[in-house]
Amino acid sequence: MPETLIKNADTIVTMDDTRRVLHSADVLIRDGVIVAVAQGLTTTGEVINAAGCVVTPGLVNTHHHLYQTLTRAVPGGQDALLFGWLQTLYPIWSRFTPDHMYVSAQIGLAELALSGCTLSSDHLYLYPNGSRLEDTIHAAAELGMRFHPTRGAMSIGVRDGGLPPDDLVEGEAAILEDCIRVVDAFHDPSEGSMCRVGLAPCSPFSVSRDLMREAALLARDKGVMLHTHLAENDEDIAYSLEKFGCRPGQYAQELGWVGRDVWHAHCVKLDPSEIELFAETGTGVAHCPCSNCRLGSGIAPVRAMRDAGVPVGIGVDGSASNDAGNLIAEARMAMLLQRVKNGADAMSAHEALEIATCGGADVLGRSDCGRLAKGKRGDIAIWDVSGLASAGSWDPAALLLAGPTTVRDLFVEGRQIVRDGQVLTIDLGAQVARQNKMAKSLSEAI
Repeated sequence: MPETLIKNADTIVTMDDTRRVLHSADVLIRDGVIVAVAQGLTTTGEVINAAGCVVTPGLVNTHHHLYQTLTRAVPGGQDALLFGWLQTLYPIWSRFTPDHMYVSAQIGLAELALSGCTLSSDHLYLYPNGSRLEDTIHAAAELGMRFHPTRGAMSIGVRDGGLPPDDLVEGEAAILEDCIRVVDAFHDPSEGSMCRVGLAPCSPFSVSRDLMREAALLARDKGVMLHTHLAENDEDIAYSLEKFGCRPGQYAQELGWVGRDVWHAHCVKLDPSEIELFAETGTGVAHCPCSNCRLGSGIAPVRAMRDAGVPVGIGVDGSASNDAGNLIAEARMAMLLQRVKNGADAMSAHEALEIATCGGADVLGRSDCGRLAKGKRGDIAIWDVSGLASAGSWDPAALLLAGPTTVRDLFVEGRQIVRDGQVLTIDLGAQVARQNKMAKSLSEAI
């Protein structure tokens, strides 16, 4: 049985049930599973020296649009609010092919891996020119990332009162048929699964009430999770009040979109009654602080959500509205924004890291991830705190205050995919060059 021993870590932040923090300790992985976290462990397998390092669980990204990594910093969308930003980018995305989807996903996932992420969700809601969900699934498998893609959809175009252009929407019967196809083909519900599939109609302003309801019924029949955007900004709230006669939380509840098998992205504008609803039902939230800042959406009430018991994870959101996909930096931003809104003691660095690890894992229904404990998956990030970023730090374990924003080493299911800050599993330089060539072609066609 293959073993790897991570030895002599200065600090191990376990995020286990008691939130232990160990010093001068080790982590032993066997067959992709953690078998011990303690001092003085030995092995006949590979030994990774973690002296001068902090070891954490791999971070968990609960919301992304990986296809958007090809459209960072697009002129015309740089200073727009959500709806205007979307209207700028939809025509560009309509020219994407399966190759664009694959390369953009792989670049986005590699960027996440270098920032300590071992498990990422993805929300792919448009399928131009023969693109399919498996374009992203294959990209993640080649890189070696644990993946939770969601089959998104848009069905209401401009001519029917929606926001997306008509050439990017699909018929609802075809959407549901493809949802069944991808779940049957790629969803693995087992513990330790490397790929679970969710269903994710894009948003209340791009799909019908019927599709939301049917997707919820189908997801529960198939035993998969549900995901969508909700209450992202003031425009979103106004649309819900005008079109549905209620707030987004009430709309979600009426259609069966609450429960432990549901998580919503953003939720910047949830009011106290909606927060209480989410807490009572165990409905999860993917908090995307940088994207919310970039689009001027506001600061999500994460402190109030956490205090009420709402499951909250961190998401980087798409790179067209964040421009970066660094998950440890995203967790720092989450901490800082809660302090801006509620005071310097509103959120500690440790709590923000908790949200980015076991918090995100719980939102995605992955209690087997996001923790360093016996029986949990071998998803581990090693952070070198002997360098410039942590120089002078009295508490190197407070990574979000003074620490590196890239990992030294990263393990997923016990397999090392980053070593000494370099991705091992793909030729990243070649893929970056390919991505830049694609982006240049897209920009020249405008």
